[in-house]
Amino acid sequence: MTPVHDTRHSDGPGRRRFLALCASAGLGTAAAACTAAPSHPRSPHASAAPDGRLRPEAERDAPGTADWRLGTTGPPDAVAGYPDRVSLTPGEEFALHVSTTAASFRVSAFRVGWYGGRQARRIWVSGRVPGRARPAPRVLSATRTVRADWPVTLPVDTSGWPEGAYLLRLEADSGHQRYVPLIVRSTDGTGRTVLLHAPATWQAYNRWGGSSLYAGESGAYATRSLAVSFDRPYDGDGASKFLVYERALVVLAERLGIPLAYTTGLDVHRDPRVLLGAHTVVCLGHDEYWTPQQRAHVTAARDAGTNLAFLGANTCFRRVRLEPGERAQDRTVVCYKTDYRADPYYGSQPALVTTDYRLPPAADPESSLTGVLYEGFPVDAPYVVRAADHWLYEGTGARSGDAFAHLVGVEYDRVTPGAPTPGPLEITAHSPLVCGGRPSHSDSAYYTAPGGAGVFATGTMRWVESLLAGTGELGRDHGMDARTRAFVTRTTENLLRTFAQGPAARHAPPPADDVREVYGA
Repeated sequence: MTPVHDTRHSDGPGRRRFLALCASAGLGTAAAACTAAPSHPRSPHASAAPDGRLRPEAERDAPGTADWRLGTTGPPDAVAGYPDRVSLTPGEEFALHVSTTAASFRVSAFRVGWYGGRQARRIWVSGRVPGRARPAPRVLSATRTVRADWPVTLPVDTSGWPEGAYLLRLEADSGHQRYVPLIVRSTDGTGRTVLLHAPATWQAYNRWGGSSLYAGESGAYATRSLAVSFDRPYDGDGASKFLVYERALVVLAERLGIPLAYTTGLDVHRDPRVLLGAHTVVCLGHDEYWTPQQRAHVTAARDAGTNLAFLGANTCFRRVRLEPGERAQDRTVVCYKTDYRADPYYGSQPALVTTDYRLPPAADPESSLTGVLYEGFPVDAPYVVRAADHWLYEGTGARSGDAFAHLVGVEYDRVTPGAPTPGPLEITAHSPLVCGGRPSHSDSAYYTAPGGAGVFATGTMRWVESLLAGTGELGRDHGMDARTRAFVTRTTENLLRTFAQGPAARHAPPPADDVREVYGA
């Protein structure tokens, strides 16, 4: 195979486009890491973890913490909270806003990782903080946006916190607990695999206070929010979308020991520099809501040679806009969806109208990036291997035609002839299913971009969930078993290790162009 020129370290068109995007965002063209904001004095409630901060290469093998899982949550008002920032860099301060019916509470910060199989390490714990029950949230009538807008309860200094994905556990003295997710993000992804967390999607589904982008307080779609705010807690245990669709992949990636970086879609929207020189960007199990800026930055990274892995389905399906909250920028996720004609940008800036990417007034289907197109839900079907000799499946023992029960669901993607799709495109799995009474297929697909990047999409939302199948970690695993977990684990290891070497077209076999063979078109 003729090697593809590595555009990451040249002034090829992909890299030039990426640097132009950085410049257009007011970020300059320097590839160096951003400078973290000066750290603030440590909160009087805070105490450093005894082992302090470890070097990144040592963090994987640090002693883990057995007691990181959530205890009983109690009623919704028992204890809940939210940070004033979705992410921050190490050493920056954030504020926690907490409401509790208990007399006091404390906070433990757990970094998710491998840690010899314990899967988390306690990085920091606060002292006891007086508790107070806060008033009911307010609703902004124009967009039916729910906001808590509680005062600051506890400032937290992150000096000594390593980059990574965190679960803050609120621990009320009543015994009730609830999570608050937080990303301590990386500023330099050069040579690393960037894990792209999806807080815009977490928030879109969040019904705390009564409303999400899907349903209003009555449960009706017609009364749903048209914009949702980060200035409120998440419902349920406080971190369900992260726990179901992201945590298991973080643990696996850290176990492999490949160089990792952490960020969120909101951060890439603002500042694409973490993608510059990255070997891979991994989109996790449910990453539905993207701004046009985020999409442009990820596409430019692909064109510059950065591999992309889409480990879910329904990725980059909705176009959203970020707007300010009461005290900070980018605290509101706007998506009018089917009411897009009511979007204030309709008629003036069609490319920013918040609806499905494939719909007017500025149709741009996600398949041009992912290779696959979202088709529907709910579905539950076996995942059927088509190209067992593909490098992705090496060492799995799978043969063409082998099926893995329940792995396709609850949403799925497929290769759709006629949709804008990069080529050549190889369908590695082709899984028959029935959705809404209509027969169709879910596809896993792989292609390489002209700049050398490899792009793989699983075509199923259960991919990351299946990494925990049969373990009891999720409470329910849709019937997936240990055989499926082993297959997905090895396939994901192959993917991450291969992509971690740089542009996949330089060292992995090229994709077969088999869409016509599969679909006859």
